Amino acid sequence: MEIKLASWNVNGLRAVAQKPEWQEWFAQDRYDVIGFQETKAEVAQIPEEIVNKPGYHSYFASSKVKKGYSGTAVFSKLEPLAVEIELPDPEFAQEGRIVHLEFEHFHFFNGYFPNGGGEVLDENGKPIKGEFKRVPYKMGFFDCFFNYAQKLRETKPIVVCGDFNIAHKEIDLARPKNNVANTGFLPIERAFLDKFTAAGYIDTFRHVHGEVKDRYSWWSYKMQARKKNVGWRIDYFFVSDELKSHIKDAAIEDQVFGSDHCPVSLTLEF
Repeated sequence: MEIKLASWNVNGLRAVAQKPEWQEWFAQDRYDVIGFQETKAEVAQIPEEIVNKPGYHSYFASSKVKKGYSGTAVFSKLEPLAVEIELPDPEFAQEGRIVHLEFEHFHFFNGYFPNGGGEVLDENGKPIKGEFKRVPYKMGFFDCFFNYAQKLRETKPIVVCGDFNIAHKEIDLARPKNNVANTGFLPIERAFLDKFTAAGYIDTFRHVHGEVKDRYSWWSYKMQARKKNVGWRIDYFFVSDELKSHIKDAAIEDQVFGSDHCPVSLTLEF
């Protein structure tokens, strides 16, 4: 039995739904489970033909703190055993960032993990290099997620996908030296992924493809970054080590357009 999963930060589900590239991709029905991030919408704002995609169950998380912000969604051919929206800690359950489904073989998390942005200014109003307002919240969110995943992992393996807003290693972005003081590549952020992988979570793309270079999942809209492939790999599928023998394939679908991110995918075999 194969289970095919996909993840895509669509940068606005209502906007991307107007684009032929997304429509073609979404209509293919290639995947058993699809996670979208940065949907920027409540369920009532999404076209009914998307919400009720034939053959799929759909689940949505939307921001309670600001409309049109953040948001995640999961479409699944497999009916889950349980559904949970957001993390269990109220401090990290306000921005529509997590949809958690329990399936027969694993717990599945679709996450839009926080960006660390927002410059911290000195007394003269100038940005302090390497300091960002949302980094403490971002790291708290990651710790909360990690602790919860570890607890659930005691009974069933973990699959987590989404936009992690972190490039793990220098190979994971085109210009590492230029970004060592930028959020998304700060030492404290990268250290979380060190901790995560050390705890037995496998970066499935690297597991399948090794240290292949120039493979990214996000490109700025500025300076023709995607055309020049000046990107970052910040979208992942991780699985806990118990699923290592079940990894059949993992891919970055960088020929699929419609967003500033592209889809990433994972195939598991049971």
